[in-house]
Amino acid sequence: MSFIAIIPAAGLSQRMGEPKLLKEFDGEPLINHAINAWLASRVERVIVVVRADNLQLQQHLQSFDVEVVIADPPPKQMKDTVLAGVRYIAEHYPMGIEDAFLLAPADMPYLSPWLINQVLEQHDPDAAAIIAPCFEGTKGHPTLFPWPFVTGIYQLTDEQGVNSLWNMYSGRTFEVPSSAPLIDLDTPEDWHRH
Repeated sequence: MSFIAIIPAAGLSQRMGEPKLLKEFDGEPLINHAINAWLASRVERVIVVVRADNLQLQQHLQSFDVEVVIADPPPKQMKDTVLAGVRYIAEHYPMGIEDAFLLAPADMPYLSPWLINQVLEQHDPDAAAIIAPCFEGTKGHPTLFPWPFVTGIYQLTDEQGVNSLWNMYSGRTFEVPSSAPLIDLDTPEDWHRH
């Protein structure tokens, strides 16, 4: 079984009012926390999707063992970013029906290799399902998508986001003991709260 992570990092951080992924959090750029968690987990490859005009982030990523996919033109929505990652995987890696890709935002400072590996443990190709951790009923990331489900991404309408796949296919969650790994920093308030 092969597992590949997609980190969508092509947004404009509009809710933050400034580019946030290179902003320091706990002593290092925010995106480093997520990348280091993925690299320490059991996924084979980590793919980061970046806007063509974000040269600063592209340069920053050169020091990590990740593959950078340039999204040009800049994606309008998160699902366009994910699609760029999926297309890259389809072109470069022989993914089969037992394989899966995982997805989590780039702004999750408490993402842990433990949590990622827990999600991988839940994957059963014989009973393929989208899998997500949840804390007290609230779904979080990383989310695992069995590779055969990628066809659904191509079928999404303009109004549908990637989370619509949850209704298209079977999805299941498993409970985790803490909400910390599920936190993402979307707004200045989120940032100062953590």
